[in-house]
Amino acid sequence: MNFVMAGGGTGGHVIPALAVGEELRRRGHTVVFVGTSKGMEARLVPRAGFTLRVLRVGALKRVSWTRRLLTAAELPASFMQAAGILEEEQPRAVFSMGGFASGPVTLMAWAKEIPVVVMEPNAMPGFAHRLIGPFTSRALLGFEQAGRFFPHGRWEVTGIPIREEFFRIEPKAHEAPFTVLITGGSQGSHRLNTTAAEAAAVAARTGWLDRLVFLHQSGENEYNDVCSRYQALGARAHVAPFLEDMAGAFARADVVVCRSGASTVAELAAAGKASLLVPFPFAADQHQLRNAEAMQAAGAARVVEDRELSGERLFEEWRAMLDAPARLTEMEAAARRMARPGAAQRAADVLEGL
Repeated sequence: MNFVMAGGGTGGHVIPALAVGEELRRRGHTVVFVGTSKGMEARLVPRAGFTLRVLRVGALKRVSWTRRLLTAAELPASFMQAAGILEEEQPRAVFSMGGFASGPVTLMAWAKEIPVVVMEPNAMPGFAHRLIGPFTSRALLGFEQAGRFFPHGRWEVTGIPIREEFFRIEPKAHEAPFTVLITGGSQGSHRLNTTAAEAAAVAARTGWLDRLVFLHQSGENEYNDVCSRYQALGARAHVAPFLEDMAGAFARADVVVCRSGASTVAELAAAGKASLLVPFPFAADQHQLRNAEAMQAAGAARVVEDRELSGERLFEEWRAMLDAPARLTEMEAAARRMARPGAAQRAADVLEGL
């Protein structure tokens, strides 16, 4: 069977879609991706050995009014182009992870009576998925909270595809020295980099520094600065621009301090890790805040909003968590209950069933 995978832009859109595409290919099906020339799909999809059909479509949210007007002017051509691709590929179903290209493709699929399956990783769906939600044949969700945007009886919580090694991480005994993992994503986060160093200084003043080991993904740009700040304090710290083995870093950590993108919280759940989540404040539709709130409501995480973050607050949160190993273990169990293995396989099952 032929399938079309629509959407892209960020790694959070592209990487799970690639996992589903690879599962479909393993089962003998043909998979074609539709995205833009500027998103991460332009690099990742051809590298994975898939065909990428490119749409000319831009953003409508969190961009200037000039860009919005240009995008609006391009939309009729984008819809015609999407319709042409569907006519050529003749897919049995369209799969969407969201992103700029997903809107025209999924709406044209609905008009052509081609089944549409969406995988929505966030507690608050993005604009494209909220738009096409009523027309979807099936919605596969990362959070139950997103179910209200899709037809009753047509959605299920499957989680999103992540690497299997996260599910294989064993529970850790919590004893000093405690390992705190700080990661702001592959590019690093200036806010987390700065505040973590300030929190380490608070730990030094309060006699806690010798009870902590820092494992910190800083990003390339601030690597030297983060290293020098830990060194000036005499802190035990391993700083890397990018941690190649993130699953291994999770296994070492007692607490993870990070943003709350969909892939990150899925990895925390799979690994069964207690976390302190600092949602990125400029994420579209505040979806990182909604993800973090869902984790906190389940008892798996503590949430500190970016505007409330300081070195003092970050240290106090660490200390409260690490001073209560039993509570930390409860948070880990709560995180693991949210884990959803086999998401790519389930998505492929649904697409085949349609």
